[in-house]
Amino acid sequence: MAEISCRIEQVIPFFDIDSMRIVWHGHYVKYMEKARCALLDKIDYNYQQMEASGYIWPVVDMRIKYVKPLIFKQVIVIEAKIVEQEYGLKIDFKFVDKLTGQKLTTAYTKQVAVDMESGEMCLLSPEILHEKIDAFSV
Repeated sequence: MAEISCRIEQVIPFFDIDSMRIVWHGHYVKYMEKARCALLDKIDYNYQQMEASGYIWPVVDMRIKYVKPLIFKQVIVIEAKIVEQEYGLKIDFKFVDKLTGQKLTTAYTKQVAVDMESGEMCLLSPEILHEKIDAFSV
C-alpha cells in the first residue's frame, strides 16, 4: 500500500478554550475528524460514499497522547495517514505547531465496516475500501 496522507491547518478558536486557557481535550476529536474527512475525500470514500456502498464505519478505538497543550490563535497542522486497511481502517494523526514544527499531539482512530443491511461487523474490510486505496495509489 502506498502512503496515503493529508495535512490540514487549524487556527485554534477562542470557543475551544477551557478554564485553564488551553484547548479542552474533547475538541481534539473534532480536529481529527476534520483531518479524517479530508483524507477520505482524497481517496473518494468519505461518509456519503461509504453509506452508498452499503457500509457504515464507526470508530471502535481511539487513542490520543497529549504532548503539549494547544492555545488560543495557535496555528496547527494536523497530518492524517492511513496505516491499516485489512482489518478495518486505522488512521494515525500528528498535530504540530505550524510556526515551530514542534510535535503537540499524536493519536489514532480505528474504524470497522458494518454491513448496513445485516448490521453485522465485517472482520475484514470490504473490497470497496481496497479498490479506493488501490485506485488512489495508481
